[in-house]
Amino acid sequence: MADVQHRQARVPLGVACIMAGVLCLTISDGLAKWLGDTYSPVQLLFLRGLLATPVLVVLILALSGPAALRTQHLGVHLLRGLMNVMAASCFYLSLTLLPLAEATAIAFSAPLLVTIISVAFLGEKVSLGAWIALLAGFAGVLLIVRPSPQHMQWAAVLPLITALGYAVMMVSARRLNVRENMLTTTLYIALGQVVFTGVPLAWVWEPVQTAHLVGFIGLAIFSTLGLGLITQAFRVAPASIVAPFDYSGLIWATLLGWLVWSEAPSVWFYAGAFLIASSGVYIALSQRKSQKKTRSAA
Repeated sequence: MADVQHRQARVPLGVACIMAGVLCLTISDGLAKWLGDTYSPVQLLFLRGLLATPVLVVLILALSGPAALRTQHLGVHLLRGLMNVMAASCFYLSLTLLPLAEATAIAFSAPLLVTIISVAFLGEKVSLGAWIALLAGFAGVLLIVRPSPQHMQWAAVLPLITALGYAVMMVSARRLNVRENMLTTTLYIALGQVVFTGVPLAWVWEPVQTAHLVGFIGLAIFSTLGLGLITQAFRVAPASIVAPFDYSGLIWATLLGWLVWSEAPSVWFYAGAFLIASSGVYIALSQRKSQKKTRSAA
């Protein structure tokens, strides 16, 4: 009871962390959109991981010691690293072809795919309301994509692949020991970016222009800081409270796209984004309620 009360008291800190973390990730996406006009997604991910890895190692050594650098789940980390590279590469490529807000909204269908994967491969039970919310969320994706000869772009498939990759990452995280340091998990993602992009890098490498150095540094800093802040949010406050604030990324992406690239989303985007966010929030809250009932029955 005392632990629950303590976490409830730290809710404002958790909300602040996730809001700031999502903002950092949006800035990172904006930098990737800018750099993507010159460099391939493979190079962006390689340099992002290369710059982030030593920083994470220093943090882990300072906060947890050398033992936290080791893991008992190397195979799971390899899978997550591969999925991250696939998902992020598709997303970075989509940013050069689609408005920032549109690509972000479609990628936010990942929580919906997590539910489907959990049911199909983990045997989890989902309520009728959650299934209805799933259908509403994918209807939102269709509103944004508008699959017709006049509106459909093949590039809209890229953030959907991103969502699938991140969904696999989220589900596979359940195979990791809960006692494993979150910074350790983040480190192996960064290492995966370096390892899995190292080979194809030779075919796509472009010399880094001096004017772009600050962009690459910012990409590494904001992406790593964003993941760290979001992780901290879930550590200090109940997941059912902080998770819905993840969708604030739709607001940040819309504002950034409008301010920097003069991207004005259509009314279809707002309708679709609302359905995606609403369905994601409903599923998160319903799953939390279901878990509480299960624990009470136990």
